[in-house]
Amino acid sequence: GGARIQDGVEGLVAYGEIFKRNVWASGYIPQICAILGPCAGGAVYSPALMDFIYMVKGLSHAFITGPRVIKAVLSEEVTEEDLGGAMAVQCKAGVSGRAEESEEECLANIREVLTYLPSSCREKPPRVEMGDDPNRVDPSLFELVPSDSKRPYDAHKLIERIFDQRKDGKKNYYELFPKWAMNTVNCFARLNGNTVGVVASNPMYKAGCLDIDSCDKSSRFIRFCDAFNIPIISINDVPGYLPGTDQEWGGIIRHGAKTLYAYAEATVPKITLITRKSYGGAYLGSGGKETGTDLVYCWPSTELAVMGPDGAAPIIFDKEIKAAADPKAALQEKIRQYREEFANPYKAARAMHIDDVIDPAETRKVLIRAIELLMTKEEVRLPKKHGISPT
Repeated sequence: GGARIQDGVEGLVAYGEIFKRNVWASGYIPQICAILGPCAGGAVYSPALMDFIYMVKGLSHAFITGPRVIKAVLSEEVTEEDLGGAMAVQCKAGVSGRAEESEEECLANIREVLTYLPSSCREKPPRVEMGDDPNRVDPSLFELVPSDSKRPYDAHKLIERIFDQRKDGKKNYYELFPKWAMNTVNCFARLNGNTVGVVASNPMYKAGCLDIDSCDKSSRFIRFCDAFNIPIISINDVPGYLPGTDQEWGGIIRHGAKTLYAYAEATVPKITLITRKSYGGAYLGSGGKETGTDLVYCWPSTELAVMGPDGAAPIIFDKEIKAAADPKAALQEKIRQYREEFANPYKAARAMHIDDVIDPAETRKVLIRAIELLMTKEEVRLPKKHGISPT
């Protein structure tokens, strides 16, 4: 329920001692918190300083100031569940990584996530053989992703096909924040038994654009993976950063810089797969080679450019389009020309900005070879106390 009022400053001192230890342990051992009841006031900051928070629907509540204080100060009425229930804290606040149906399910899921993690930063993540053929090919992958770059698809289905599948038929990945910033998927999976962290754009939501929340979500996940020696695999189909005054005034520049910082800072193996498109600054903010990614692969359908053909062609070929007898037909021709001459992956491959254009059916094989190649990777950085991540 928060600090006991009658304890005075001593209650705050005790909180401070806990928070300090949370910070000292950060990045050294994984820290997981299960909130299985009310958690209010200063008490919420210890979970907030930890890596993952689990809550239970209808049972858990987390907030700084409760409904009574809000009513007294702002004359606003809200229930505990609406203010700080498990779903509100995940979907609206992006604080809780998981909202489970029961205590039993909550504890079972904590046990499961621990199977992907090392005990400390001084160890490698556990390797678990799943019995899935490392040479398995999947011709249906290409059909899963529509050729029309404007048509959505669910990135979860792509993850299910590429990574190690379980013999028991259960889900082969472990997702965090599944109901927050759903335009990006963050999950743990296994690739030939190796734990990997997956950061995938999901065109089912907001067309897969990067926005404030998805940048916060992914940058923190990338830094967690880097702290605990977990390789990062990015799967990109991103049209850019989400436009709008809400995003600009909300600080998309500042928040977007977090993913750039996280990718460039990470020293673990980093592999990027681009399935369909990657435009503008989002190309770099989603694991471009220039931000330190070790290997970048593209499917033949990939479009890489400063902006998409539909937006770029009218600008570049403005005079030719206006002078044409049929401007509409000329525009479509110039869009096709732009796509073929400027946006295709072979142009990037010639300049060595990507490492290979691969057959989608062999995606799993290629990623496994890449992981095996990079498992002994070491990077030496400039000696310093610490970097300063964008706030």
